Amino acid sequence: MNIGEASKASGMSVKMIRYYESIDMIQPQGRSESGYRIYKESDVHVIRFIRQTRSLGFPIEHIRDLLVLRRDEGRASSDVKAVALKHVAELNAQIAELTSMRNSLNQLVQRCTGDTSSDCVILQGIQGLETDSVHRVDAKAETPSCGQSPAE
Repeated sequence: MNIGEASKASGMSVKMIRYYESIDMIQPQGRSESGYRIYKESDVHVIRFIRQTRSLGFPIEHIRDLLVLRRDEGRASSDVKAVALKHVAELNAQIAELTSMRNSLNQLVQRCTGDTSSDCVILQGIQGLETDSVHRVDAKAETPSCGQSPAE
């Protein structure tokens, strides 16, 4: 089958199939006399596998590892599990970071009165995060809320 047919059969765009070929994750079985890539059903299974791993958020290097393990009939399931657990740990770290960012922003939003004043605790808090290089906002009594002047 050609790349368009492989795309339809796998659910992956032609552009993405070409990308994964360019980084040697997919190797079509050759080319036709007219120069078109030729894909077998086994190639489509690999393309679907890559699509599924990407939908689970696996990074390219982990997908490469999983593809090697998938091809190795003598693999130990513990090796596959190790790759999956590493990814779960990375996801947990990302979730923790996103939770921290959400909490910081929520703190700023809750302290903002949201009126017509130009004084804004959200902008001040973001500036503080930039200078402190932290993803955490400490509620400070001396920091005015949005719309309040420091003297209020």
